Amino acid sequence: MSEDALAEALILDRAGTEAALEPGRLIRSVERALIAIARDAVSSPPRIAARSPHGLLGAMPGHVPGLGLAAKLITVFADPARPGRSAHRGLVAHFDERTGRLLALLDAEPLTAARTAAVSVLALRALARPDARRIAVLGTGAQADAHLALLNTQAGDGLSVTVAGRDERRVRALAERHGAAAAPSIEAAVRAADAVLCCTGASEPLLRREWLAPGTHVGSVGGSEGPELDPATVRAADLFAEWPGAAASPPPAGAHELQGVPAERITLLGEVLDGGRPGRTDPERLTVFKSTGHAALDVAAAATAHAVVTGGGEA
Repeated sequence: MSEDALAEALILDRAGTEAALEPGRLIRSVERALIAIARDAVSSPPRIAARSPHGLLGAMPGHVPGLGLAAKLITVFADPARPGRSAHRGLVAHFDERTGRLLALLDAEPLTAARTAAVSVLALRALARPDARRIAVLGTGAQADAHLALLNTQAGDGLSVTVAGRDERRVRALAERHGAAAAPSIEAAVRAADAVLCCTGASEPLLRREWLAPGTHVGSVGGSEGPELDPATVRAADLFAEWPGAAASPPPAGAHELQGVPAERITLLGEVLDGGRPGRTDPERLTVFKSTGHAALDVAAAATAHAVVTGGGEA
């Protein structure tokens, strides 16, 4: 890459990337990307990864018409400061879709967390019961933090948010930071919730079907190392995903929970947002949205950040 190409590009560190991801614009851009996926208007080859003995480097390029071209490079390595947990570090390069010019380099970690939370909020709006107000967020890492921050921007909806996880100290600290309640256990939080957002690095199910009240909505964005949801929950629920590969592709591109699930059981969230397919059809049914991530969502977030910082039009 030439020096001129870098000199002309917007370069944002972690703080700059976080500040540029304005919640309202981000949610609208992510919605555009999800609808584009459902319309098969997105170009995104299967994600690839190079592996070392200690971790991996993944690559996710994508194009969304009207939003641009972007590619994420991200490493997933064990985090010595948090035994049993992994750290995700990398960058997102955003390009002009007409000229190929590099527009921006952004920090991938806050960008990924924010766009994932935006997808969860869109699924919550589309699939939870209209009267759902009690939200349980499971997890205490970066994804849970991003979900809680975004839910705080939805305060006008009168939400009551509870945090639960396996580390009581981290649960209390995260709940206090976001003005949420700290649950005594994951089971207690789930049993009291109208909607549950799972944001963990679980390698085995942490949520059980018998804890869910009729009509509960479940969103799951974690579980890259294994399933967050038990098989009984998946069998009982109406299922939604970002893209067909969530079931058709093996992990980590696809979801552990959706392996072997017939394609006809899964509705794309973008189809619901576009008005082509129904979301919730019965107030007593469980709904499950399983997120695996998609390059189109990185494009949406990068386009948002670039537009916010440069004063451009709607991303």
